Amino acid sequence: MIHPVLKSSVLLIAAACALAACDKGDPVRQASQYGNGPDLPAAKNYLLPPMKVAPAGSWKQGETPVVPATLKISALATGLMHPRVVYPLPNGDILVVESNGPSQPAMRPKDLIMGPIQAYGGSAAKAGNRITLVRPAAGGAPAQQTVFLDNLKSPFGVALVGNELYVANADALMRYPYNEGDTKISAPGTKILDLPGADGKLNHHWTKSLLASPDGSKLYVGVGSNSNITENGMEAEMNRAAILEVDRASGAFRVFASGLRNPNSMQWEPSSKAMWVVVNERDEIGPDLVPDYLTSVRDGGFYGWPYSYYGQHVDPRVQPQRPDLVARALVPDYALGSHVASLGLVFNRPDSPLPANMREGAFVGEHGSWDRDPPSGYKVVFVPFQNGKPAGKPIDVVTGFLTGGHAKGRPVGLALDSSGALLVADDVGNTVWRVSAAGAQ
Repeated sequence: MIHPVLKSSVLLIAAACALAACDKGDPVRQASQYGNGPDLPAAKNYLLPPMKVAPAGSWKQGETPVVPATLKISALATGLMHPRVVYPLPNGDILVVESNGPSQPAMRPKDLIMGPIQAYGGSAAKAGNRITLVRPAAGGAPAQQTVFLDNLKSPFGVALVGNELYVANADALMRYPYNEGDTKISAPGTKILDLPGADGKLNHHWTKSLLASPDGSKLYVGVGSNSNITENGMEAEMNRAAILEVDRASGAFRVFASGLRNPNSMQWEPSSKAMWVVVNERDEIGPDLVPDYLTSVRDGGFYGWPYSYYGQHVDPRVQPQRPDLVARALVPDYALGSHVASLGLVFNRPDSPLPANMREGAFVGEHGSWDRDPPSGYKVVFVPFQNGKPAGKPIDVVTGFLTGGHAKGRPVGLALDSSGALLVADDVGNTVWRVSAAGAQ
């Protein structure tokens, strides 16, 4: 039996599709929206934008996502509760952050529709709000799984600096003591600072990514916007759509970069040592706008949100406008395609055991669209780099998450384990997948 709210939402969406002529994405244009010069059509206006959600399915026993013949894939950890982030520790243990967002007030009629519909796609699955430790076993034996840190508040980002573990909850940056080999942390955490959303009100993009500086003196927190394009007011966007730089010793912070609608998974690029990030761009102006992107991050850089996208492409919905900010908006380095929902990022390492065509560059986890027909994302891709910059079209690495119109899984966070294998958090499949070279252990 269909839930009454969901049934009403589906009917409203069907009506919206009729009004918008069930606006479909252009496959040719989508294919041209990769790289440093994406094809950007004219923006469209909708009473209610079309939505196309793949209902959440499940993996059958023994079933896995698909990888090329040069790779193999297996389940490292199963039975998880909405895994979002994977974080390897120096001793080979792997932390898995199981989380979902806090409840949100409905600010617009659209919010009443979007909630049930996105839940239909698996976004509201029951989450652990905890961190599980996975200890791989030798000889193909099942990995050990233990609850490492529990009773957290929608955690997302994790960073280990020395013997201190930092966790970015939806509302605060926390610190915990860690000793190598620990399988559980029982000590209470210490709050370093409140993060946007600490007031307990609206916390639209609740995920808070986390990255430590190479010397460990700074922590960088990615904070998404509190709206699509400021419909909840600019006062709700304080210190949001930004990457914050936090002094680890004092807790003092500043805005490192801004105009990033929803920055996720900051990483250091190995050759240039520059910070890079994947960003989810704005919605509701068409199935082919606006491409999500991968970009280097400049200290003090402004990347357009909410006033413009891809440099000086003005979003007329935002009033009043800020032509002074639009004039200095930076163009992202690499487009990933519209509405792919890029959430995961990890750079491969020079001594990688993976195939040579994936040796230098970045893996990107694309969680998948909810508002595009045909769907986009639902896969892990590899973006080749040369001399610290993207160079070439993305390569499909892990696919098969979307089959028969159902999302059996949705990739989120990525990491490399101690052997160089790629780890993929699948928050619908409740699994961490391990991708290695064919023939490797």
